[in-house]
Amino acid sequence: MDIDGVRDAYRRYGRRYDLVFGAIFHHGRRTAIGKMDIQPGDHVLEVGVGTGLSLPEYPEGVHVTGIDLSPEMIELAEDRVERLELPNVTLAEMDAADMRFTDNCFDHVVAMYVLSVAPEPERVVDEMRRVCQPNGDLFVVNHFRSANPILRTCEKALSPLSRLVGFRPDFELEEFVERNDLDIRETQSVNLFGYWTLLRASREPRSRLREAA
Repeated sequence: MDIDGVRDAYRRYGRRYDLVFGAIFHHGRRTAIGKMDIQPGDHVLEVGVGTGLSLPEYPEGVHVTGIDLSPEMIELAEDRVERLELPNVTLAEMDAADMRFTDNCFDHVVAMYVLSVAPEPERVVDEMRRVCQPNGDLFVVNHFRSANPILRTCEKALSPLSRLVGFRPDFELEEFVERNDLDIRETQSVNLFGYWTLLRASREPRSRLREAA
């Protein structure tokens, strides 16, 4: 995957995204937002906001900032915000691996269905940590490589087509956690057949928490 490949994929999918991925991914979006324990006045960053399908799920009185690499997706999200008259929502075209935000400026940071698409997922996680408040958690909803041997074989076979399909079918959970030094606080299967995973992780790297213990 590379930036041009991601943009090309979502340029193709944009107008059909809600139809194909709206209902099937809805449970994961709603569950992630419910797990955040969002309070009135909190500031939330959603990395990879897409067409803004999750935006109506946030509680009132919350400031939501959504970013996406795809200008087509941001345009669709802006249409949704205007149509639904959603207050306190800010949208921006931005690379999640190089965010234009100051340190520690969000109470909650979430990436839904993004990290297996990102060209450099480790840099995205680093940036999510940087902009999150020190006592905050990071939330991730993503497809990870299945434990089922048959599905794993299919995912591996599809891997060379990542640029075409727009995501990495064989994204490995254990490798992702290890490479990003994540301290996982909660894991939950979401969506149809539990094929996707919700992770709640400490903002602080696991190694740093061990040193402090």
